Amino acid sequence: VQLQAFGGGLVRAGGSLRLSCEASLRTFYSYSLGWFRQAPGKEREFVAYIQRRSGSTFYSDSAKGRFTISRDNAKKTGYLQMSSLTPEDTATYYCAADLSGSIGTMRAWSRYNYWGQGTQVTVSS
Repeated sequence: VQLQAFGGGLVRAGGSLRLSCEASLRTFYSYSLGWFRQAPGKEREFVAYIQRRSGSTFYSDSAKGRFTISRDNAKKTGYLQMSSLTPEDTATYYCAADLSGSIGTMRAWSRYNYWGQGTQVTVSS
């Protein structure tokens, strides 16, 4: 298993959660990381991205201002801190690792090299 995502759970609207993505990739530092989510009956949706070298971060419009993506290369772990959660954030969240580092295609889930198994986030109203 190259990536494992965990930290999901049930939270009330307005609450916070921090998702973690642990990697067993030998060269974790050479991968950019993305977070996606998928709600039942919907397509997989880009949430956030952090570049491998610069650490520059990018967010979907829905995540901007509420979510923060980060990484700790020494721990080979990525994070997604989520706050001000709403029921619309309910989904299975996936982390993914990308060798290309290209922000031009960061929203394209098909270009990622490795995926975590997903962690469920449920936000109650």
